[in-house]
Amino acid sequence: MSAELISILVLVVVFVIATTRSINMGALAFAAAFGVGTLVADMKADDIFKGFPGSLFVVLVGVTFLFAIARANGTTDWLVHMAIRLVGGRIALMPWVMFAITGVLTAIGAVSPAAVAIVAPIAMGFAAKYKISPLLMGVMVVHGAQAGGFSPISIYGTIVNGIVAKEGLPGNEVVLFLASLVVNLLIAVVVFVALGGMRLARQPLAADALVKVGDGNGTTAGGSGGSGESAGDGTEPEERVTLTAPRLATLIGLAALVVAALVFDLDVGLAAITVAVLLSVVWPETSKQAINQITWPTVLLICGILTYVAVLQTMGTIKWAGDSVAGVGAPLLAALLICYIGAIVSAFASSVGIMGALIPLAVPFLLQGEVSAIGLIAALAVSATVVDVSPFSTNGALVLAGAQDVDRDKFFKQLMVYGGIMVAAAPPLVWLALVVPGIW
Repeated sequence: MSAELISILVLVVVFVIATTRSINMGALAFAAAFGVGTLVADMKADDIFKGFPGSLFVVLVGVTFLFAIARANGTTDWLVHMAIRLVGGRIALMPWVMFAITGVLTAIGAVSPAAVAIVAPIAMGFAAKYKISPLLMGVMVVHGAQAGGFSPISIYGTIVNGIVAKEGLPGNEVVLFLASLVVNLLIAVVVFVALGGMRLARQPLAADALVKVGDGNGTTAGGSGGSGESAGDGTEPEERVTLTAPRLATLIGLAALVVAALVFDLDVGLAAITVAVLLSVVWPETSKQAINQITWPTVLLICGILTYVAVLQTMGTIKWAGDSVAGVGAPLLAALLICYIGAIVSAFASSVGIMGALIPLAVPFLLQGEVSAIGLIAALAVSATVVDVSPFSTNGALVLAGAQDVDRDKFFKQLMVYGGIMVAAAPPLVWLALVVPGIW
C-alpha cells in the first residue's frame, strides 16, 4: 500500500473515530500528523511543526476571547433585546431577527458555533414561550450563522481565503461571501414558509418588546399592543437591559475591529486580541470569566486538522489525491463528487475541518483549469456548511441542547431528517448554480 493511500485512510479513520467516539478531531489529527509524519513520511518534528497554522491560531483565540467578553458583560444580550424591540415584538419576525443576529455575529468574526451558542438558547427559549416551531427557530439560527459565515473578516472566510491564497488559486472573497449569504437566505425563506412562519403573523405581540430599556421594575411601555402585564407574561420581571459602560466599550471595540480589518487591512486575530486586552485592563473581572470561555476545542480542532493537511502536502498526498479526482474523466462530475463528499462528511464532523482538508485535495484538479476554481470553492464551502443543522454537527447539537419543552427524541429525528435533506439537495443545487455556468 502506498504512503499516499495510507495517509488518506488515516484521515478517514480520524473522521470516523471523532464521530463515533466523541473525541476532538483536532487532537486525533495531531496524533495522526505525528504518526504518519514520522513513521510513513520519515519527517522530523520540526517539519511537522512547520505546518502548524500560527496566524490562524491567533485569529481563533483573539476573536473567541473578544466574543466571550461580549457575552460575559451582557453586550450580546443587549443586542438581542434591542433587536426584539426593533421589530416591535412581532412574533412572525422573531425567527428572522435570530437569523440576522447570528449572521451579523459570524460576519464580523464570531466562530459559527460560538454565534449559535450565544443565540440558540435565547431563540429556543423564545420559541417555547411563544409556541414557535423549534425546528423552524433552530434552522433559522444555524442558517443565519452560515449566511454571514464567509465574510472576508469571518473565521470561515479567513480560513478558506487563506487556503486559496496559499495554494495559488484564483479567489474572489465577494463571490464566496455572497454565495453563502444568498443560498442560506433562500433556504431560510423556504423553511419559514414550509414550517408555518406565515401563521405567526396572527399571534399577539411579544411581551418582551413592551419593557422599557433600563426599567428594572418590569413595567410595560404602554405602547400599542400593551396589555398592562409585566414582562414575561406575568412571571418574573425582565432583567434590566441597559447600555452600561462595559457594553458601550465592547460595541465600540467590535466596530473598531471591523474598521481595522476592512479599512486598514490589519490582521483580524491581532486586532481582536488587542481589543479584548484593552477591555480586560479596564474590567479585569469580566476578563477572568471570558478567558475560560475561549472555544479551545474549536481551536484544537482546526489547528490539528490543518497541521495534518500540511503533512499530507509535504509527503505529496495532496497532489496524488487531486490527480485521482481529475482522473474521473468528467471535470463537472468530479466537481459534484467533491461537493457531495464535503456535505456528507461535514454532516457528521467539523465543517471547517472538512474545508481545510478538501480544498487542498482539490488543488491539482482545479489547477487544470477545466472547472472554475472560484465557483467550485464557493460551492464546496456552501455544501459543507448548509448541512450543519444535522444533530451530529456542533451547531445542530447546540440547537438540540437549547430546545425547551420538546420531545428531544422527536426533535433529534427532525433535525436528522432535515440534515439529510440538505446533504442530498444542496450539493447538486449549488453545483448547478456556481460550477456548471463557469462564469466566475
